[in-house]
Amino acid sequence: MSDITSSSFVRRDLLTERPAPVKTTGFIGLVRTRLFNSPTNILLTIIGALLLWFTIVPSVRFLMVDAVWSGKDRTACLAENTGFVVGACWPYIQAKLPQLIYGFYPEAERWRVNLTLLLAVVLLLPLLIPRLPAKGLNAGLFFLAFPVVAFFLLHGGGIKGFGLSWTAGLLELFDDSIIGAGQALLNLSKNSAIGPLLWIVGQLIVLLGTAISWLIFPLTWLRDQIQGTGQSVWLDFAITAAIVSLVGFVLGGGVRTGGRALASCIGTFLAIAVVIKLMDLDHGGLSIVTTNLWGGLLVTLVVSVTGIVTSLPIGIALALGRRSTIPLIRIFSIAFIEFWRGVPLITVLFFATYMLPLFLPGNFTVDGLVRALIGIALFTGAYQAENVRGGLAAIPRGQGEAAAALGLSWWKTTSLIVLPQALRHVIPNLVNSFISLFKDTSLVSIVALFDLLGSLRASFSDPKWSTPSTAFTGFAFAGIIYFIFCFGMSRYSLFVEHRLNAHRRN
Repeated sequence: MSDITSSSFVRRDLLTERPAPVKTTGFIGLVRTRLFNSPTNILLTIIGALLLWFTIVPSVRFLMVDAVWSGKDRTACLAENTGFVVGACWPYIQAKLPQLIYGFYPEAERWRVNLTLLLAVVLLLPLLIPRLPAKGLNAGLFFLAFPVVAFFLLHGGGIKGFGLSWTAGLLELFDDSIIGAGQALLNLSKNSAIGPLLWIVGQLIVLLGTAISWLIFPLTWLRDQIQGTGQSVWLDFAITAAIVSLVGFVLGGGVRTGGRALASCIGTFLAIAVVIKLMDLDHGGLSIVTTNLWGGLLVTLVVSVTGIVTSLPIGIALALGRRSTIPLIRIFSIAFIEFWRGVPLITVLFFATYMLPLFLPGNFTVDGLVRALIGIALFTGAYQAENVRGGLAAIPRGQGEAAAALGLSWWKTTSLIVLPQALRHVIPNLVNSFISLFKDTSLVSIVALFDLLGSLRASFSDPKWSTPSTAFTGFAFAGIIYFIFCFGMSRYSLFVEHRLNAHRRN
């Protein structure tokens, strides 16, 4: 014990002070460890600072320091009147703001556009906030009810029938197209080398159309009888509601478990009836505003939102079809995707606007904006299909095998297990396509649709605001609008990606 005590050591002198550790946090740490920690980074930092100096500083001077903020005409933005070199001419934006938002939409009816945008915001915000309840009801209102209400608000007009009349009209149009094709073959058989063959095929097609017309005759007869009454809309509505509610009740399980489906159908039709009555759709509705009067930010939002909402389901269906084991579905999906990815968007818009009407029956027309929307939706859906297919390929086979071992069907396995994980993997790619689509809406101006940029260029022709800085101000304003929407989508996608990838956080 004494040996241990004698061998212990106690320091009697203090150690010399060590130098303070290098600071690696804060602004000084950032400068030391990231900006000037090597000759290459020093050079890149200097180049970046020079770029910022020669871009950000002139932009701020143009948009704010040297800008003119008030005035009634071009004289307020001329250098000889202000005494300095004029930057942005913001009075021009203030004067042209209604045109940039609404286009040529009638001023007395612009409350309809404002109400539509308000409804969109009210229905969209609860979907974007994860903690708010009733997501299913909210999604149904936004994706199903809102497009119909928005159409009648923006376009106007009323309805002359309901589900029964619409179904009969579509079947009758289909039957007329079949009979028309048969008649065309009969006409070709008179001056063709294979006339007998064309005559036989034409007669068969005409007979097929005649048979279809006899099959749908009870439906068309009932439609004609309903339209002969004074309350065609409400009578048709009642018959449609009764048929749909009965089908929902039977498919929902009948007396034992079909009460919930029946209540949902009745509630849905009651809501539709309230909308029809409030908007007076059974008596002509609101005054019609044709789409050639739409323009500005309205057209940009309509085209982009419609393309985004419709392209994702199309892409999911095509991606699943491309991985299908049924050859017909797989070949069709592959051909569709490769065809639409092989043509530029400008060609699609030209075809949808100018060539598609040539392939339609003479008594059937489609609005120009609707044709552009269909073309954009199909074009973007083909690109989304490849994004979704990449996510599906990243899911291990064990996921599907485990679901099959539990007794889940293919539909439940795909919708509940495989597809949610696949979409989570490709969130950046999907949002990247959405942002590209929002910016590509400016291409619709080549087919006589005035979006934000089209309305902006149209406003340049006003001599009242013709100044050297008018064009730069207008494009700067449009760039700010595009940046706000695109940056908002990118930040929200990061939020969703971070929230859904909680299991991967360190």
